[in-house]
Amino acid sequence: MSEKVSEKNSVVSGLVRMLVVLSTMAGLVAGGVSVAPAAEANVYSSCTHSGCAEAYSSNSIWRSKGYPSTRGWVSWPNGQCNFAGGVHRNAEGQLPAGHSYLEFDVTPRACGAARQSYRLVLDRTTGVVYFSPNHYGDFYRM
Repeated sequence: MSEKVSEKNSVVSGLVRMLVVLSTMAGLVAGGVSVAPAAEANVYSSCTHSGCAEAYSSNSIWRSKGYPSTRGWVSWPNGQCNFAGGVHRNAEGQLPAGHSYLEFDVTPRACGAARQSYRLVLDRTTGVVYFSPNHYGDFYRM
């Protein structure tokens, strides 16, 4: 009986590995690297990451644009674009529950270019803005 259980566990483990590989490949084929948010994100009370200066600058421009709530490319200074991601669902519950959030890319680029991992998240309930340098793995309050 234990041989059947061991064999079953081995099959399940193999299927899980295959799904992870296929998910990663699908992300690469789609033109970007698939980065899953961390379930156990760190939320820091101040912005001390090396990318915070860029995040503050980007936030200033997003604020001047009224923090657009629709998802899409937005004209940016110097002929570049930046991406407004629309609603951030806080699916993993890293930020305060029951709040309404919007997400924005930090780094401007050519319209339609691959997105990077730096994100701003605006808590529309409180007005607090968070910087995530690693696609929702950590949050720095700005």
